[in-house]
Formats: sequence, C-alpha cells, structure tokens
Amino acid sequence: VCEDRQEMITFEADLKEGQKIEDSVLSMIRVKYPLAERFTGKCKPYDIYVPELNIYIEVKSDKKSQETGNIVIEVEMFGKPSGLNSTKSDYWVFYTGINYLWIKPFRIWECVSRNMLKPVEFVGKGDTQSKIAYLVPTQVLMEYIENV
Repeated sequence: VCEDRQEMITFEADLKEGQKIEDSVLSMIRVKYPLAERFTGKCKPYDIYVPELNIYIEVKSDKKSQETGNIVIEVEMFGKPSGLNSTKSDYWVFYTGINYLWIKPFRIWECVSRNMLKPVEFVGKGDTQSKIAYLVPTQVLMEYIENV
C-alpha cells in the first residue's frame, strides 16, 4: 500500500510539473498567437492547439537529458504504439530543463533513421511496465530542431 501511495504522489508531482511546462510553452506561443489553448485530461492526442496556424503541439519534458545526454522518445507502451508512433501533433517541444527544442515528428524519424538508432526497452521512473523508446543523443537531435 505504501508503494502505491508513493507512486501516486510521484505521479501527481510529475503531472503538476508537466502542466507548468505546458503552460510555459503556451505562454511563449500566445505572444504571437493569442488564441492558442492547452488541452487537459488523460488520453489527449496533443497538448496545445494553435488555431491561427491550425497546428497541434505535443510538449515533452526530459530534464534527465542534462545528466544522460539523451532525449527519450517513446514509441511503445503496454504493447501498443505510443509517443512518436501514435502522435497526431505537428510539432513536439522537448523541455530539457535548460531550453525548449522544437521539432516536427517526421524530423525525429529522420534523425532516428539517418543515425541508425535502435529502440531500447526499459521501465521509466514512475512506470510499472516497460516501454520501448529511442535514446537520442541531444547533440544529434539538435541538428533536426526547428528555429521557431
């Protein structure tokens, strides 16, 4: 029971942190596109919609990339396509704890393919089951980001 409670506390803290990061991205977007909005709730296909451009944005946080040098890009969870394999977003924004990296999903696939990266399976912090993801070196991904 204690482990379940700790997992719930960790999940809640991670959720709040994620919402703060989404809000900061939304604030940046609203400087130029004031109608942009953030979506909340579980199982949403994207985090932010910008009606002025008709684009959808997924926001990811990977502060641990500062330690590991890699950005985690999930492609499967619970035996089903997830993350990059199921995205409906036009852009992904990775928050590294220092900066925001804007990238189109097809450019992530291009990065993975050109650099012959192989997916790995692991259990992430706060997860109970393993996921499959690419560990993309941050410096390699930087070659594919957008200047927004």
